[in-house]
Amino acid sequence: MQKPIVGITADIQTWNSRTRCTVTCAYVEAVTNAGGSPILLPPDPHALEQHIALCDAFILSGGDDPRTEPFGQSTHPQAIPVDPRRQAYESALIESLNRDHPDRPVLGVCLGMQMMALHAGGSLNQHLPDTHPDHAIHWDNEHEILPSTDALFSRGAVHSRHRQAVENPGDMGVLATAPDGLIEAVTDPDRPFYIGVQWHPERTDDPALGAMIFQKLISCANECSA
Repeated sequence: MQKPIVGITADIQTWNSRTRCTVTCAYVEAVTNAGGSPILLPPDPHALEQHIALCDAFILSGGDDPRTEPFGQSTHPQAIPVDPRRQAYESALIESLNRDHPDRPVLGVCLGMQMMALHAGGSLNQHLPDTHPDHAIHWDNEHEILPSTDALFSRGAVHSRHRQAVENPGDMGVLATAPDGLIEAVTDPDRPFYIGVQWHPERTDDPALGAMIFQKLISCANECSA
């Protein structure tokens, strides 16, 4: 069986005055270990249709903070906005998948989950230090998640690194929360696999909350393309 092609959205970062499209190798290794064939998707709007035609599944990777004006909120003054080219590309990708390819498996990680929720009519808590005294547990740290009754996840520790969080998931359902009440996972239950997680499964040691998420993505991609 041919391995499913999994497109991983790339960030835009500048080092030494050079702009680069990049993604951490942990995503690539997670997809490979799960049985997929990973490719990186540079945020080129002219290539969007070709990217969608090529890929059997998608990972919306983590990154900085979305600009929220397109979704009816002012961007928080302490937000670190993601490159506008990346946000425009990923917004177009999400809209196209939602409209024309609802059967294509999608995993959103951190920023990716937040973008999913915004496009589902939701909203963000844009600066956790304003509202959560224990916000430090969510920044480059491990904490527990509490799955909902019908969740795909077990209770356990995850690795998080975020300063914002989904406050309202819009049309999406909640799969898990943190002990402080923050939403940790969302889904569209009417689609085969459209799941966002606030933590970083590519950096989470617990297999049930890390590697197995990528395995489920690949398994669904195989089933949907059969």
